[in-house]
Amino acid sequence: MPLNSNRQLDFFSLYEKFINDSKKGRRLQPNGKRISAGTANNYYYTYLLLKRFCEEKHFDLRIRPARRLNKRELITEKNYWKKFYKRFTDYLYDELGYFDNYIGVTIKNIKTFFNYLNKDLAMGAGDFHKQFYVRKEEIAIFPLLPEELNFLIHDKTFEEGLNPRMKEVKDFFVFGCTVALRFSDLVALQKSNVRIVGGNYYLAVRSVKTSTDSLIKLPAYAIDIINRHQKLKKRLLPKFNVVNLNKFIKQLLEQAGFTHPVHITRGRRGVAIQQKKEQQSLRFCDVATTHTMRRTAITTMLSLGVPEQVVRKISGHSSSGKEFYRYVLWAQTYQDMEMEKMFASLQGKKLQTA
Repeated sequence: MPLNSNRQLDFFSLYEKFINDSKKGRRLQPNGKRISAGTANNYYYTYLLLKRFCEEKHFDLRIRPARRLNKRELITEKNYWKKFYKRFTDYLYDELGYFDNYIGVTIKNIKTFFNYLNKDLAMGAGDFHKQFYVRKEEIAIFPLLPEELNFLIHDKTFEEGLNPRMKEVKDFFVFGCTVALRFSDLVALQKSNVRIVGGNYYLAVRSVKTSTDSLIKLPAYAIDIINRHQKLKKRLLPKFNVVNLNKFIKQLLEQAGFTHPVHITRGRRGVAIQQKKEQQSLRFCDVATTHTMRRTAITTMLSLGVPEQVVRKISGHSSSGKEFYRYVLWAQTYQDMEMEKMFASLQGKKLQTA
């Protein structure tokens, strides 16, 4: 792309090339794998945010290759990107109301774009992006307790009170709470993913996100769910899009009575802010999403004694992944609760004498 008289390059044309190269495999991960469709979509959402910011705030985004700048111009350019970062993050926080985690991902995408300019295109765009701070927050996980999952699986009175669509939601949700797959993998399941060996049913699947293979033994209730949907031609489970399913899951858990209050805080500029719904405390059903399925499956396995290495194999978490330990800690909390029940019971036992 030629430079104009001010030695500037069009930011958005380059960013579009960055997205297209990521989608089409011209840009790869450091390990040589293709960029996932989900990651490329995240780049596009960042593109839309940047467009909106520039239009509403009349900010002119451009790239000036640092190797063509003198010392005074380099200082000017550094201040330009410092100003951009301040105004853009203020816009995301104050006007759009986003939290640290989402803004951190957005800034990380912009830094990845600069690395692409420098490494893939050898453009020498400078290291101004290194002054962009990426905030992170640890968002609380809220899986179902084993007792709650048991209720959804086995309570026939509850099931009979559901309409046909909500019965499909329950089947999809319970299956997801069992096999620990991501939503993208669940919706891609086909009948060909089921293997029967010696009368036992297994789910054989390759993760869309991580390209890892899993072979998961299915319990009787999961087999019943599959059999209930034999009418589907190729798909294993009823079809949902993520937006509608998130709404349905909230409705399902509200009907199940999972309405106990939960305390959620989100970070904004590093300050914890309690989340509420119409000035009221959030309920468990309000915070449930498609992510709840995978979180429930993993924590249920850990809570009920499945070894960590086995759960990792099923869930596809790496041995060095920090995310997995959040599930371990949550499961430990459940185990502690059960131990407290045992201690209380033990305390009440007295020696019976003749």
